[in-house]
Parts: sequence; C-alpha cells; structure tokens
Amino acid sequence: MKYNFDERIERRGTHCVKWDESPATIPAASPAGLIPLWVADMDFAVAPAIQQAVRQRAEHPVLAYTLVEDDYYDAVISWFRRRHYWDISREHILYTTGVVPALSCAIKALTMPGEKVLMLSPDYNCFFSSIRNNGCEVLESVLRFSRSNASDTNQQPVAGRFEVDWQDFEQCCADEKTTAFVLCNPHNPTGRVWTCEELQRMSDICRRHHVAIISDEIHGELIMPGNTFCPMGTVDADAVILNSPSKSFNTAGLQIANIICRDAAVRRRINRAININEVCDVNLFGPVALIAAYNDSEEWLDELNEYLWANYTVLCDFVAKHIPGWKVMPLEGTYLVWVDVSACLEHDTAYGDSVATYCEHLLRDAKVWLNPGTMYGKESGKGYLRINMACPRSTLLEALNRIKNYETKK
Repeated sequence: MKYNFDERIERRGTHCVKWDESPATIPAASPAGLIPLWVADMDFAVAPAIQQAVRQRAEHPVLAYTLVEDDYYDAVISWFRRRHYWDISREHILYTTGVVPALSCAIKALTMPGEKVLMLSPDYNCFFSSIRNNGCEVLESVLRFSRSNASDTNQQPVAGRFEVDWQDFEQCCADEKTTAFVLCNPHNPTGRVWTCEELQRMSDICRRHHVAIISDEIHGELIMPGNTFCPMGTVDADAVILNSPSKSFNTAGLQIANIICRDAAVRRRINRAININEVCDVNLFGPVALIAAYNDSEEWLDELNEYLWANYTVLCDFVAKHIPGWKVMPLEGTYLVWVDVSACLEHDTAYGDSVATYCEHLLRDAKVWLNPGTMYGKESGKGYLRINMACPRSTLLEALNRIKNYETKK
C-alpha cells in the first residue's frame, strides 16, 4: 500500500471528542486508559493532498469569512459524475456546515410540526433528534434480519442481511400524517448498502403516497468489496440528497456538507431553512479540503476501503475464535460493525437484558468504549452494539483482546 494506515497517531491532548472525552455513564473512567471505538471518525491521517491544501490555506495570516466559488462546485460535480455516474447541476447544490444541520433544514422545509417522518430502524441516532427538534413525530419501520444460513455455529459474520419490511414500509407511508422519509444510504448502523432495485422500490412507494425522500449519503464512499453504492439521486431525481466528504476522508472537524435538490421550490425552502437555522457560513478550511479530497485523493480512498475490509476480516476471525457470545453482522458499507450480543445478555443476569449495561461493563472492566445498539432504536437496537473499526489494526486487536479477556474472566 502507498499509504500507511497502520500508523498509530496520538490523538489524546488534541481536544479530541473520541479520545479526550470522558464517558458520561462512568465519569471515573479515565480517557487515558480507554480504547474508544465509538464515535464515527477515523484514527487515520487524512490524505496528503488534504493536509497540503489545509496547511497552505493556514499559512495566510487572515482566517476570516470564506466564499464558496466555482472550483468547489466543479469538484463536487466532477466527483459524482466520474465516481457514481450521477450528473448534478451547479444550481442544485446548497452548501452548509454538516449533514445533520442539512437534515434539520430539509425536514424544516418539507414538513409541518405534528407530522410524521419515517425512518428505517435501527437508525443513526441524530435522525431521532432532528425529527423531534422540528416538531415532528418519529415513525419507525423496523428492518428484518433475513438469515440465509440457519446454522448455530460460530461462523462469522452471520450469513444473511438486513432487509426492509416492505409491507410495513408501505403502511407507514400510507399514514396520512407521514410526509417525509429519511433514508440512511449506506445504512448506519447495520452496514447495508441498498441496491438500486431497493431504492427504486422505496421511491415508488413514497411517490405513491406523496412522501418526500431525504437521503443521508455521508457514508457513500465507504463501500466494501462486492457492493456498489447507488446514490438515491440517480433513482429518484426529486429526492433531497445530503452528502459530505467528512466520513470518507476523515474531515468532520472542517464542517462542510452539501444538499442536492433539483426542485426549485423545495430548494428555495431549504435555503430559507439554512438561513433560519444560521448554518449558512462554513469553516474556511471546509471547501479547501473538499476540493483536495474530490480532485486529488481518490487513490487514498480506494486504499482506505481495502484496509477497512481487512480490519473487518480480522475482527470476524477473532470473534469466531475467541468471543463465542458475539455474532458479527455482514458489512457491505461504512466502517461501523453491527454485532449481536444477545447471547451474552441472556447468559449473565448482571446485565439485566440491557445492552447499555453490558457496554458499561466493557467500558469499566475492559476499558473499551463501544456504542449500545439502543442508541439507534430502543426496541430495534436491543441486543446489539456498534463498533467503529476505523483504526490501525493493532489498536483494533488490542481492543478485541481486552474484550476476550473480560469475557473469559467473568
């Protein structure tokens, strides 16, 4: 590999959320001793072209408000055309500070307080708060795990995939109060990469019931072998698409994202919401980093995906050999691994059937910080946890060994 993803970079002491924040559930747990595999950022150095572009901009002594100019739009348009065969017009692009603010603006523009917004559960936890903060009601259509192998062996990952319950999905869309559907494409936390056929079926059902589609595609470049990312915008030109280089190029701190909206009237309402929510001024390093990512860092991204897949393979092999109570779910995209730990909860009364309690024990006794699945759906996330594997392989193995030792001793 040209790029060194094995390098362990010390992030403690850099005001880093992932490494410097103390867990709220166990304040006594010192961040210095923890391995954090929770919040979705990566422990890898960003691509050299991004480092160089940001460094060059920082050399100018004035760090004031910034203009988003032609080279920015050209980079976005070129990337999606050559990478995903999706033609985007410049006038359809609205920039803002992040995908979550973008989501809130889209919901504000497309719904009225008191209406329902549909999502596929378990789902990204910020979807819940964005919907509720706009005065709307969360409506969950729960994904089903369809097993293709009924064997109870400890083979990892478990054969099968999460699928939409199409009958339930249509019933939710048919609810007269449902006016919008928020999609996570690829899906966080289950790791699904929706096929073009699945997206088309979602679109057809939503059109039939006059439900607007908002698709969060922030993980769209993090695709594992054998899978292909299909932007919802290539299936349904009227869908509102949210994207950003922040997850795939590890630039979340630079705060830049885009809303792609073809419909002029809807785009005007979203733009108004951007200004109402006061998320119209972006970090001056954000556009610089996006241009460097999309124009000059494609090779880095391809190698990143290879490394992530190798990490996932290592994780699956380790669990199969050493952590029999875990069942790793198939990973098609993202660097977030969804794990069924219900067997561990059933065999130890100390957890009281609570995956949150189980994660607290791992945090306190194994010094590994993971996310309980109930963050992503109180019912649909029961018995699951989420692991961020976007770290050097040695860090991942150290964390897994700590968990193995905890499971062995208890």
